Amino acid sequence: MSAAFRKAQKSVQRSHRERSQPGFRKRLGFLEKKRDYKLRAQDYHRKQNTLKALRQKALDKNPDEFYFRMTNTKLQDGVHIIKQSKEEATEEQLKIMRTQDVKYVEMKRVAEAKKIERLKSELHLLEADGKPPNKHIFFCQSKKEVQEFDLAKRLNTVPELVDRVYNRPTIETLQKEKIKGVTNPQDLEKLARQRKHQYSLLKQHIEREKKMFVVGQKIQTRKDLMDKTPKVKVKKETVNSPAIYKFQFQRKR
Repeated sequence: MSAAFRKAQKSVQRSHRERSQPGFRKRLGFLEKKRDYKLRAQDYHRKQNTLKALRQKALDKNPDEFYFRMTNTKLQDGVHIIKQSKEEATEEQLKIMRTQDVKYVEMKRVAEAKKIERLKSELHLLEADGKPPNKHIFFCQSKKEVQEFDLAKRLNTVPELVDRVYNRPTIETLQKEKIKGVTNPQDLEKLARQRKHQYSLLKQHIEREKKMFVVGQKIQTRKDLMDKTPKVKVKKETVNSPAIYKFQFQRKR
């Protein structure tokens, strides 16, 4: 084997080493090698390509374009923020749905509905303070009749009962029969307090019945979702209404 060929062999050749940072340049930090430059160059070109693609995407964008995510985002200080969805259920509703069955909730709702019907039958559904919810219009023939108009005389009752819209007997009825608590102010105040309390109870029962109805619908919806039938969500769940799904029709034998 010739001497020239022996010198050309890889095993004999000395590996090339890049020089290190000279001692008088240590204050300048690490001396960049070729492999470091390659990594830095690749990172730089990757960032430049990303900026170029985003710039081209912005130029090609249609200003009239619409996509549904726009309805759930808003621009705040130049940053797109996703809007927080409303609370789907209250803590009380979640507690009932986790612990009770739909049959129990329906039973409680029916009980509240019966209480509402009983309270409605006992009350006349008038204003709690005794004032009419609407106006009673009287027609007169002349201006003189308007000036001399007497409401108690027109209603044929005593002046003390003019402001009442319930249990307002006429003068003939008062003369024939003795009605308890009509002219006594203390009895009138007591009846007004009782009536106001009854209307307050009626309002509470109506609100409770609505809550039970919503909870029952939500529990039933969750049970229906256990079915593997293909479905599409039409409306999201809210505090006052359950979610609405559209199930694919399947013919069953």
